[in-house]
Amino acid sequence: MTHWAEGQARTDLRDDLGNREAKGVRAFVAIRMNEQVEDSVAQTIDDLRRPHDGVRWVPRANLHITLKFLGAAVDSHRLQRLTAGLHQLATRTAPFEVAAAGIGAFPNLEHPRAIWVGLHSAESAALAARLETVAAEHDFEREKRRWSGHLTIGRVRDEAIESETREALSAAQNREFGVSRIESMTLYRSHLGPDTARYEALATFLFQSR
Repeated sequence: MTHWAEGQARTDLRDDLGNREAKGVRAFVAIRMNEQVEDSVAQTIDDLRRPHDGVRWVPRANLHITLKFLGAAVDSHRLQRLTAGLHQLATRTAPFEVAAAGIGAFPNLEHPRAIWVGLHSAESAALAARLETVAAEHDFEREKRRWSGHLTIGRVRDEAIESETREALSAAQNREFGVSRIESMTLYRSHLGPDTARYEALATFLFQSR
């Protein structure tokens, strides 16, 4: 993982990616909760998991909060140019807190497709909005939907989930996971696999205390 400082972004990212990435990089910008919160979320996933439950649960190492999906095949040179904007955004952002509480699903818990932990933080929504502007200035397409902060913990496969799993989700709706102090955001590369993705941290941009 690279921690960025003034003047380092272009050289370090070229070392990470290089010209060999002719097909482009699947990339996104995200934040992570602290270890205690992620441990609590991971324990809840273990509590909810059932054999053959029809849910593809997110591994502990992959828990993250996506601020901006950049694209499935982004040219490495575009990422190089974007890093300067991410660095400037980080210097204008103070660390903030995010509370993780409650379990929900899209579109709902009765017919879940994506299962998530709720997030409570006005600052994270504001950061996502500023990031949209920075990305647009570097020719990345704006997200048409309003950003909704959540921590995805599972995705339902094609078949419907079992009633026991649905009942367990309902029982955990009001569970609280703790509060994290967010001090950085990270540019990730996603490597897709047959069962799960592997996320590679390309660069971490540290927020500046005011």
